Amino acid sequence: MEYVKFKNADVIVNNSDYLVKNPINYKNKWKELFGNNNKINLELGMGRGDFIINMAKAYPNINFIGLELNINQMVGAVQKLMKEKLPNLKLINADASEIDKIFGKEIDTIYLTFSEPWPKKRDERKRFTHESYLKLYDKIFKKDKHIILKTDNKGLFAYSLESLSQYWYVFDRISLDLHNNEIPIPNIMTDFEKKYYEEKRPIYYLEASFKN
Repeated sequence: MEYVKFKNADVIVNNSDYLVKNPINYKNKWKELFGNNNKINLELGMGRGDFIINMAKAYPNINFIGLELNINQMVGAVQKLMKEKLPNLKLINADASEIDKIFGKEIDTIYLTFSEPWPKKRDERKRFTHESYLKLYDKIFKKDKHIILKTDNKGLFAYSLESLSQYWYVFDRISLDLHNNEIPIPNIMTDFEKKYYEEKRPIYYLEASFKN
């Protein structure tokens, strides 16, 4: 997927008060950084930040962290936050495959919102619901495991259902058309999702958990 490239994107992002510049220094110390013992929820691949920013606004008693590898994508999030004061939100510019170096057992919920589907078989291990990633998540979940996934990609959704079930997750909620679900599901839209909603594309949703 091609993204808009910003001149001095690294400077813009690194000047943001929301960016945690050396996240590995806070492993097992994130509650100290937030200054409270509230739950910590993590979005992998936050893109331009619509979802995680609005979640932080809607739930001030939960701490949120948005992780994104693409620095140009992060510029959008940083720009949206310039006039905001959200003490319960932090941003990280890092690869999702490195999360076990950044977090100890500190995370309560992981959000996978419109992740890259990696449809080719040779790229299977890059999918955020591949077993290799599920094993990584085991290292950072505080206790019980809790994953929320949204995607417009039917193939990734089917793959994720199978992968999670084989890893002994239980599905608490599943929707094949989130915006037209018979029982409404609380939902904050991502930037991509708003576009897909206008196009009347179905959004696939699952909420999976594993109680230890």
